[in-house]
Amino acid sequence: MEIEQVIVKDEVLAVIVRKEFAEPGVHFFTPGEFSQQLGFMRHPAGKRIQPHVHKAVQREVRYTQEVLFIRKGTLRVDFYSRAQDYVESKILRAGDVILLASAGHGFEVLEDVEMIEVKQGPYAQDEDKVRFHGVAADDVLVRGTHK
Repeated sequence: MEIEQVIVKDEVLAVIVRKEFAEPGVHFFTPGEFSQQLGFMRHPAGKRIQPHVHKAVQREVRYTQEVLFIRKGTLRVDFYSRAQDYVESKILRAGDVILLASAGHGFEVLEDVEMIEVKQGPYAQDEDKVRFHGVAADDVLVRGTHK
């Protein structure tokens, strides 16, 4: 599966775009109300995108949403509900991209990893998050294993 969503009670916790996704054109994977939008574009050589500037538009950001680009290695992402209950885990590999949209998440590096993170700013350090104890290693449930 090239596009995956982690959903709990109709709430999208994450959107994963696997490195194999390569549909031509423009594809957005997030609903318009997300404060962070995730899209993919594939165009042939010679395609011209008209020059443009973005208007100043006031937006309200209620929750930080993060996008991780996995450049190298393997990362396990553990997902939690808003009540901090463990839901499931997914494995990300080099070339995969994930939008962490809501609720909780934690990570375990399975192979040395390099990743790029993009999120709304300004970054508020520890004022922006609540830390809690995560799932025990013996209780990890990896769903939709990706090769």
